[in-house]
This record gives sequence, structure tokens and C-alpha cells, in this order.
Amino acid sequence: MTEYFDWVLCSNCGYPLYGRRVSRNLNVCPECDAHRPLTADERLRQLADDGEYDPLPVPVTPSDPLNFADTVPYTSRLADARHRTGMADGVLCARAAVEGTPVILAVMDFRFMGGSLGCAVGEAITAAMETALDELTPLILVTSSGGARMQEGALSLMQMAKTSAALLALDEAGVLTVSLIADPTYGGVAASFATLTDVIMAEPGARLGFAGRRVIEQTIRQTLPAEFQTAEFLLERGFIDMIVPRSRLRAELGRLLRAGGLTEPPAPPAAASLVRDPDVLPEPDSWRQVRLARDLGRPTTLDYLTTAFEGFQELHGDRISGECPAVVGGTARLDGRPVMVIGQQKGHTPAQLQARNYGMPTPAGYRKAARLMRLADKLGIPVVTLVDTPGAYPGADAEEQGQSVAIAENLRLMAGLTVPVVSVVIGEGGSGGALALAVANRVLMFANGVYSVISPEGCASIVWKDAASAPIAAEALRVNSRDLLLLGVVDGVIPEPGESTKADPLRAADLLRDAVGQALHELDGLSGPELVADRRLRFRRFGSTEPAKAELSGFGDRTG
Repeated sequence: MTEYFDWVLCSNCGYPLYGRRVSRNLNVCPECDAHRPLTADERLRQLADDGEYDPLPVPVTPSDPLNFADTVPYTSRLADARHRTGMADGVLCARAAVEGTPVILAVMDFRFMGGSLGCAVGEAITAAMETALDELTPLILVTSSGGARMQEGALSLMQMAKTSAALLALDEAGVLTVSLIADPTYGGVAASFATLTDVIMAEPGARLGFAGRRVIEQTIRQTLPAEFQTAEFLLERGFIDMIVPRSRLRAELGRLLRAGGLTEPPAPPAAASLVRDPDVLPEPDSWRQVRLARDLGRPTTLDYLTTAFEGFQELHGDRISGECPAVVGGTARLDGRPVMVIGQQKGHTPAQLQARNYGMPTPAGYRKAARLMRLADKLGIPVVTLVDTPGAYPGADAEEQGQSVAIAENLRLMAGLTVPVVSVVIGEGGSGGALALAVANRVLMFANGVYSVISPEGCASIVWKDAASAPIAAEALRVNSRDLLLLGVVDGVIPEPGESTKADPLRAADLLRDAVGQALHELDGLSGPELVADRRLRFRRFGSTEPAKAELSGFGDRTG
């Protein structure tokens, strides 16, 4: 937007606006929602509680390490930028609180030489990261940059590695890190700290990329789509977690920050009506359970996330190249306890099923789940998974993208998580596509859920040469909850209200919440190594006539 006396002209829609109206709207055009650039000070005052922040000391760095000069000496360019902005360089670092949580912020300012990454910016951001590490305080980075600063040569390039190493130290210490991508973020900033944080938020329309649009078009001699490199473009492709309008930024950051820790131990959960004795359950009709498990009226993962859990905040993308709609996950709370909850999502209507790929995850879905589980492990919060899938997506493109590898990686990852893991089969548990989210310390299922190595129809077609023999196959496979509890595949069965969970979805949510809460309560006393050992011993015993050897994992005689 270009200022004209008391008016501003939106550079996006061209609409003339009264300046004070734009200011009251957080510098967002009220006509087209274009997000106007903010100064570092404006950004800090918008994000910090009561608009108050405490600047961190500015590190001393070489002012002109190369004695660089083009048409104007570099020192003159620096002096001019400092005079125009009132800043020492292109970033302002500070302590503040966001929704009551203390944080360290590093906010870039595009007005200062295009927000370019030089020694001063790299040193200030690294120092802010080290402060966050010393104080074990969450770090928020707000990026807006054209890339590395040419006038400092290879020394500017080294800032990419320096800041990335500092972020690794925060990962190792379990400190939450968040990026907010403002427009634009390019080059060395995009290819280092901006995209290495635990969670990546972006403002609407913000552009993020390594090479700029004009450079790419000139190189490949093609016209790129209008939305190329925008936040919306990147969200669809799995590179960012969420797009957040400026008016909601502080609230969304606050929710995320609160999910990263527990201020006091959770209260003991309500007594769960969990069935652990197979003899308590009625004699099963396996084929009937298959049909009930697939019923589109049953509550889905998203239904439970809004009823059994509180404050769910969805995170997207595998950070490689995909966003799979069949897998949803993010932070939430269960009776006040922060958790990472992940599940397969089907839907209730044909249109929803199609949009969610019928609950069949692609490799991107399993990689997204893996990313969220690693984040939970870093933050020390439990993982809860909700299983409801006919199986992993069997398409040719899934095979080309490494479906088998993605599933195998999840199995190995879950075996080594140092936080409690509880899985619940809420409907259909189909083959390895289900198991990839169910390597848990406790595996539960609803009474009318099913869990099998193959669908009854698939088994019937292969063994009986007739898909119509699916009811016979269902009985032979023992896919029902009673038999699975007897076999030890599941550790407990959650009763269903009436004939099915669809009869009373809110009661089903209460039953789910109580059962998961009870399972987590049982695991509360175990350390990270003990949780790993408990989980490995649980799966070690399947198919063995000998007791699982505790020395394999170094954890006593506990079998889980």
C-alpha cells in the first residue's frame, strides 16, 4: 500500500482507504484482506501481551567485513538503512509473553535492506536462540527476507548453517520453535531457520521459496501460476502447517504454546468402563461387526476431536511434498493433559469420503503422522492415535512415492517413542495401513470395531475364490473385538452406547475420553526408557510360545 496524506492505496486491489481504518484493522486491507507489511516494532506490539516487550542486547559484529562497494559503499547503505528504520540491522529480538506464556521472539524487518541475512542478523537470531535454550523458553521467528546479503559474501552464507545448528540445539533440549512466514521470505532465510521449526505458520498470501518467481520464469522459460509460492499453494503441498490471518495470530500462537507443556499433574481420570476380560463380551457375529465398523453414521476422528478432546489445533503437511487429507493430526488436550492426537479420517457422506480418499492414507499421510509423533516426543507429550481405515491407499502414485517405506518407518518410529502412546480402533482397522498408527503401549478398540490383516472380502476372494464368502472369512480371521482381546492384540474393549457409537455420539466420546485417560494414567509412572521397553515387549510376545525376554530391552520383567 502507498500512503497519501491520511489515506492509503491498497497495492493489491487499488481501493483507497482511510489510514486510521487500516491501522485499526492491523494493517490489513478491509476490502481484499491483503496483509500490509509490518515493521518489527509493529509486529512485536501486535503479538506480545499488552503490546509490551523487552529487547535483547544487540550483538557486536563486523560492520563491513569485505570492504564491499558497488555504486555506493556498503557502509553508506547500512547508514542509510539505520537512519530510515531506526534499527541496528534487519532483525529485532526480544522477550515477551504471548497469551501468558513467556517466549523469545526474533522479528525480521524487510525495510532494512530487504530483510537480508548478514552477519548482524545471523548473530542476533543465533543469540536469541541461545537465550531460548538457556532459559528453556519457546522461540518464535517472524521472517521476511529477500535472502542472504550479497555485500557480506560467503560470511552471509555461513549464517544459514549457524542458525540451523542453533535450532538443532533447541530440538535436542525439547524447546518448542515456531516460524511465522510473512511476505516475502526467500533465499537463504527460507532455506534455513524459517523452515526448520517445529511448526510453520504463514499469513494469507505470504510468499515463501528459495528462488524468486522472476528468476524461475527466466530460467525455465515458463509462466508460473498466479498462486505459485504463496502460503495457500504451499499448504496444499504439505510445506506449512497453517495459514493464520493477522487478527488471530496471537490467539493461535497461544494455543500452540499451551499445548507444549503441563503446569501441574493431571487429575485422576474418571473410572472407565473398559472391558479387559473377553468372557464378559457376548459371542460375536464377526460379519455384523464388520458392517457396523464401516457404518458411515459412526463418529469419525474429526468428530471425536471436537467432543472427546479440547482445543484441537490441526497441523498439516509432511514437509516433503504432500498433505494427505486421509490423516488428520495436531495438538489438543484430554482432561487438561496436552496430547498429540492423530487419526485417519473417512467422513459421513460420499462427498466427504471422496475428499478424504476414503480414509486411505498416502505416503504423505504417514510421513505427516511421523512428523507429529516426533514433535510429541520432543515436547514430552503423549501420542493418541485413532484408527479407522480400510487400509493404506493402494494406488500407483502411492507406490511411486514409497508407500511401503513410509509405513515401515512409522512402525520403527513408534517402537522408539519415549512418550506414552495409546491407540484406539474407532471403526475399521485394516492391515498395515492401520498398524502404522497403532504400535502403542495400550491398544484399545470399540466393541463393534474390527482389526484384521486383510479385509474379509479380500481374504474370501483369495482363499475361497469368491468374494461372497466374506462372512465366512470374517469368522475365520477373528476380526471381532472379543477374539482380538482374547488373542491379546488389543488390551481393552470400549463398550458402545446402544447398538453402535452412532446411536449416541456424545456418550461414545465420553467413553473414549475416559478409556484413553485411564490408559495414560496407567503409564504415567514410567520413564522414557521404560515406556519404550514396555511397548517393545508388548509386540515381542506375538507369535512366540516363550515369555518375551526383558533383557532385549533392558526393562525388568514388565510385559505391558
